[in-house]
Amino acid sequence: MSDTPTRPARPSRRSAPPAVRRLPVAPALRLSRPSDTWFKPALSVVVASAVPHLTLLALGRLDLVIYTMAGSLCALYGHGLPYVRRARAVAGVVLGMAAGLAVSLTTASLTGSTAVLIAVGALLAAAQKAVCDATRIGPPGHVIFTFVSSAALFAPQRPEQIPCHLALTLGAGAFAWLVALAPALVRREGPERRAVARALEAAAACAADPGPRTRGAAAAAVHAAWQCLLASGRPTPVRRSLERLVVHAEAAFATPGPGTGGAEPDLLRDWAARTRARGPVPVPPPAPGTAAELYGIDAERAALRGPDGRRAARRALLGRLGPGSPLLPVAVRTLAGCALAGYLCAALGVGRPYWAIVTAASLYQANVTLSWNRTLQRTLGNLVGVLVFAAVLPLSRTGPLALVCCCLFFSFAAEALITRNYWLGSVAVTPMALLVLEFGGAHPAGELIGDRVLDTVLGAVAGFLAAVLVTNRRATGRVERALDAAERARAEAERTCADPASAPADRDRARRTLTAGLVELREAGDTAAGEWWQRALPEQRLLAVERAGHRTLAATAHRRGSVDGTTSTAHAPSNGAE
Repeated sequence: MSDTPTRPARPSRRSAPPAVRRLPVAPALRLSRPSDTWFKPALSVVVASAVPHLTLLALGRLDLVIYTMAGSLCALYGHGLPYVRRARAVAGVVLGMAAGLAVSLTTASLTGSTAVLIAVGALLAAAQKAVCDATRIGPPGHVIFTFVSSAALFAPQRPEQIPCHLALTLGAGAFAWLVALAPALVRREGPERRAVARALEAAAACAADPGPRTRGAAAAAVHAAWQCLLASGRPTPVRRSLERLVVHAEAAFATPGPGTGGAEPDLLRDWAARTRARGPVPVPPPAPGTAAELYGIDAERAALRGPDGRRAARRALLGRLGPGSPLLPVAVRTLAGCALAGYLCAALGVGRPYWAIVTAASLYQANVTLSWNRTLQRTLGNLVGVLVFAAVLPLSRTGPLALVCCCLFFSFAAEALITRNYWLGSVAVTPMALLVLEFGGAHPAGELIGDRVLDTVLGAVAGFLAAVLVTNRRATGRVERALDAAERARAEAERTCADPASAPADRDRARRTLTAGLVELREAGDTAAGEWWQRALPEQRLLAVERAGHRTLAATAHRRGSVDGTTSTAHAPSNGAE
């Protein structure tokens, strides 16, 4: 199920961090505020599942729910993306889901060897983890793919049934695609509005209380807003207003504090609330350099959509999957942990240990510390969820319609709760996954509960053991590359800012590149700080580069203000920016 990934608290800067860090318990289980969009995936998955479920119920073929459910779960993806990109992303998710399911069904039809099935399940889980991380598809990531493909591996299958079962998945996936895009009919710029509102809120927090934490959060939110706007469709009057609002947010975090020329925090919060609401987008007064900024955005958007931009995106994706990528050790962890969990459960007599594979696969986050958090959350949530399943099982067995309604209820509950904390969402995911088995026929309750508890415990232990033993020394290398990239971006921003002949659009593009570099640097540093068994991080250099980068952002913001109305407007087309 989808969830909002949590980041560890930024550790104190030390010259030689220890190889083993203290693993928290209470912070991993603490509840947070729900996501501002929790209801979108919750409602989407219910609608996308209800129609296939009820259709199969009317046909008396609820035994086929596992195949339609594979397509329906694709509605969980892409809710943070603008609709133009969401259409491509969810289509890719549907095709990827069908591909993984095809491999599982083919394998299940050709062999009944548990050892082979576990090996294929582990390989699929590792490949799905690597691809989801490289494409940055976002929550719920690879877990849904692994859940579907692992369950299908241990379902009885004949070769002649595979085309029909895949057709059911693709049909339900096509309907899920329609559900995911349906809100565009009501609110075409909804994702962009939410991204800009988050940027304004983060900029307001930075303007009210300047500091490394708030400045870093504001930089990340502003960068995400620009990326969302760049990925959206053609510029519309609403998107133009949103771009102007991001310019104000960028100015506020680049030069926080009173008397610096940026908008006041209360005004930024008011704009954020109105942007998030259903009314018209607020139209702010022109900020310094707005016309040049929008001119640069237009040029950047055109470049990204051109052949060179598409080739660069493909090279970046292949680089994240190629040799030397810091994502590959995490994929190896997934492979080792899933295989170990599956074979341990098989050795202890579990006939279909797919849940152990899914449990192990769900643990792997960006580093060992986050994986430990997920281990605690998954274990607690599954064990409590087993108790919930035992309580609702008698109700679900009163009839097929009751079973369908229970599954839909827990699908909604999982998405409604999981953004509070992953363990809370797992309390709903576990009974839903167990109830799916009931569509193929009733099973002894004691056997289901016992196997699930054993799978959970062994999957969690084996998965975390693999996370500890498979090192990721490339995490430090990612920090060093991010440091070099941030320093180059800072030098380029300073050069374009100091050059009177440079176009305002070039200065704005250089500033956005620097912001992206600082966001990547912060993410790389946080990831490496939670890893074990690696060389010491260049802490002093990291801190110095971050500070210098933010000083340069402030300087370029002042420079943009000083030239506004002269060179800025000279290079900008007539687009209504000022």
